[in-house]
Amino acid sequence: MTVKEVNSKQDIRIFLDLPTKIYKEFPNWVQPLDKDIEAVFDPEKNKAFRNGKCKRWILFNDKNEPIGRVATFVNKKYEQEQPTGGIGFFEIINDKEAAFYLLDHCKEWLQNEGMEAMDGPINFGERDRWWGLLIEGYHPPLYCMNYNPPYYVDFFEEYGFQVYFNQLCFGMEVDINFQEKFFIRHKEISKNTDVYVDNIKKKNITKYAKDFAYIYNNAWAQHGAGKTMEEHVAIKIFNSMKPVLDENINWFVYEKDEPVACWINLPDLNHYFKYMNGKFGLLQKLKFIWLKWTKPNPKFNGIVFGVIPRWQGKGMDCYLIVESSSKFVPTTSYKEYEMQWIGDFNPKMMGIAKNLGADVTRKLATYRYLFDREKEFKRHPII
Repeated sequence: MTVKEVNSKQDIRIFLDLPTKIYKEFPNWVQPLDKDIEAVFDPEKNKAFRNGKCKRWILFNDKNEPIGRVATFVNKKYEQEQPTGGIGFFEIINDKEAAFYLLDHCKEWLQNEGMEAMDGPINFGERDRWWGLLIEGYHPPLYCMNYNPPYYVDFFEEYGFQVYFNQLCFGMEVDINFQEKFFIRHKEISKNTDVYVDNIKKKNITKYAKDFAYIYNNAWAQHGAGKTMEEHVAIKIFNSMKPVLDENINWFVYEKDEPVACWINLPDLNHYFKYMNGKFGLLQKLKFIWLKWTKPNPKFNGIVFGVIPRWQGKGMDCYLIVESSSKFVPTTSYKEYEMQWIGDFNPKMMGIAKNLGADVTRKLATYRYLFDREKEFKRHPII
């Protein structure tokens, strides 16, 4: 077996097409769009290159046939107890020897870069996509969510990886009845005449992007090693979502003019992208429009739910959910709701999901492998 670095257009094509060989017996797999994968490895599109480096690799057997792939990367912004690199986009045939050979290569490359551990499979960038190994719930994946054969779990754990944290997705019926305490909290906050909800308007997308950045920097930056989101980044993200954004399922709460909470959702995009075979050129875009008209989408997905610290623990989550749901549920065509993953290190958010009446729909895991096998392994701290 040999490992070759991805350098040419032909190599890129092999890297992108390899999963179609592995998943031909897995009907629930949805082929990711090539453009979404390639954006990770484009320095002009992925800001992680400003503080790190990334390499892609293909594993060939003795017949020069591609049988595996992986990406290795280091990112100075990924601050951990020890210098920790990442591996992602790992795909391999059902061959333990081949899997270990590829993981050995990752370990060696990261050690040469000064790393003392490797996490995987993770993304070279944000946690909102391509993060974690699927270990339970082999349903069709959400958009930009990892999906893998069950045998990957055995390969990772037999190699020596341990679960750094679990990632839980929760799902529920849209017309579910909330617990009474949601309505009690909603009524209490409704007495405050300075507080109100507003759904996103595409014509004012820049305003809501800035409001989101404000909430993010107040609510989440403290949990991301001090990482903040600049307004121009938020604007770029919201503009990229604009073509598929449904105004009726995206809501903000304001106290006077200050944004204090948000609930960002998207239609289940893989409901459409599963027909694209990884491509999204002009013909696919026309097909996407046609599918939106002819195949009603029964599901939407939670992307972000956040409350600034000043309002946390005061029922703002209940107010936002009840107030917005009362406005869109009576007229919506969506039947199911599934949240983007919540780390098991975040019991508050897991509590909100459970209180909603949601059940765990799938579980992924972020694995860690310490190069010093004598060092004590520690799980992600609770926040």
